Amino acid sequence: MDTELQQETIPVPIRRLPGAEDVALPSYQSAHAAGMDLHAAVPAEQPVAIKPGQIALIPCGFAMAVPVGYEAQIRPRSGLAVKHGLSMPNTPGTIDSDYRGEVKVPIINHGSEPVQITRHMRIAQMLIKPVPRTAWLEVDELPETDRGEGGFGHTGR
Repeated sequence: MDTELQQETIPVPIRRLPGAEDVALPSYQSAHAAGMDLHAAVPAEQPVAIKPGQIALIPCGFAMAVPVGYEAQIRPRSGLAVKHGLSMPNTPGTIDSDYRGEVKVPIINHGSEPVQITRHMRIAQMLIKPVPRTAWLEVDELPETDRGEGGFGHTGR
C-alpha cells in the first residue's frame, strides 16, 4: 500500500551551465526515492571511456547553492556498480554549502571491461542532508560502554 507522507522540502538554488541546457537537472526517479539521479554532461560527440582501474571526473552541467547547515552527498548508483563495476573512489562525496562550481562526479571502473559514459547517462545520485556543527567538549575521561576500546571486528558480526 503506497501512502503519501508530508515531507519537508529544502529549496536549493540551481543553475544550468552553458552547453548543458539539454541535460536533466537532478531528479527523483520514483515517488519515494531517497536520492536524485545525476546525469552526465559530457559532450555528445565525445563520450568518456573509463578503462578498468581508471578514474574519470564526469561533469553534470549545473552548479547549486546548498543551504548553510546542509551538504549534498554524492553516492554511486547500485545498477552501475552491479552491471559495470562503476563506483566512486570517495563515497559518499560531499559538496559543501559554500561551493559554487560545477558539480562533477569522480567515477572509478572496478570492472574488467572499459565503460563508456555518454551524455544524459545517469551516473550517480545526490541527497541533500542536514549537517549539525560540532562543539568539542574536552574531558579527562570518557563515559564507559560495554564495548570499550574494542575496534574493527570487535563485535564479531
